[in-house]
Amino acid sequence: MFIDEAEIFVRAGDGGNGCVSFRREKHVPKGGPDGGDGGDGGSVYIHSDKSINTLLDFAGRHHWNAQRGGDGMSRSMFGKKGDDLIIAVPPGTIIYDLDKDIALKDLNGPDLTVCVAHGGRGGRGNNRFATATNQTPRTAEDGKPAQARRLRLELKLIADVGLVGLPNAGKSTLLSRISAARPKIASYPFTTLQPNLGIVELTDYRRLVIADIPGLIEGSHQGQGLGHEFLRHIERTRVIVHLVDIAAIDGSDPVRNYHIIRDELTQHSPELARKPEFIVASKLDLDPDGDKFRLFSRQLGRQVLAVSSVTGAGLRELMELLWQELQNHEKK
Repeated sequence: MFIDEAEIFVRAGDGGNGCVSFRREKHVPKGGPDGGDGGDGGSVYIHSDKSINTLLDFAGRHHWNAQRGGDGMSRSMFGKKGDDLIIAVPPGTIIYDLDKDIALKDLNGPDLTVCVAHGGRGGRGNNRFATATNQTPRTAEDGKPAQARRLRLELKLIADVGLVGLPNAGKSTLLSRISAARPKIASYPFTTLQPNLGIVELTDYRRLVIADIPGLIEGSHQGQGLGHEFLRHIERTRVIVHLVDIAAIDGSDPVRNYHIIRDELTQHSPELARKPEFIVASKLDLDPDGDKFRLFSRQLGRQVLAVSSVTGAGLRELMELLWQELQNHEKK
């Protein structure tokens, strides 16, 4: 199950209480105060772990608590410090404070860590309060309360390339042919109900990470269909591959279908619409004489690539072009 949003409550550990104690040993009539300090409470950290790719762990667990600090003891012994709690999330997770309505941190890469709740400080024992005029203090401090927060976690997938297009444009089939990913594939719309990531292995140890985004429809940016839930997942991609079915079984106009998706990307985020885009005519095997492809290219007035995920035609050339575009992007 793919979970890309979660709300949780985190609480750090309270500080331990200081101790009131006096040294009592044989032949030591004036031992004095020896109450130790309480230990500090554990803090709560969120860490991005590249081995995780969903927020599924938060679906059934909403409260996350760090350990409380131990109380101080006699003989000036400190209480044990509470263990910190480290919560693992996938890279690309954004952390929001629900009460303050602010973004705390964008963990936009692996092995990043942020403290989201600080542990309480341990209270001082009575040996800290001894003075020349008060040599037998009977006062100790309670531990300080810990910080608590209500958080919202939002995942935006990190991928080099994002596949977009109307339902049944051939995105899932393409991803299954170029990578080891196995998304659901069928002849009806909305077979892809969650984003899928695939890793494409090229020659010379080169690698691409490609995200298949569930099909967008007209009005997705306003909440229609399924695609609006996943538009944010292509915000981090560096290149967009826009698949257009030039032999749609419903007879729809591929040029209009292309502009529908372009408009949805622009309405969602103008910055997203400015990303480099490769227009790819899919299902070339259903256009053996190439007439539909040539007509689509001429009417669109843009450079269009053609591929067939069934026969494999054009796939290697597309991957090489994507790799070159990503290299050019890094040089800018």
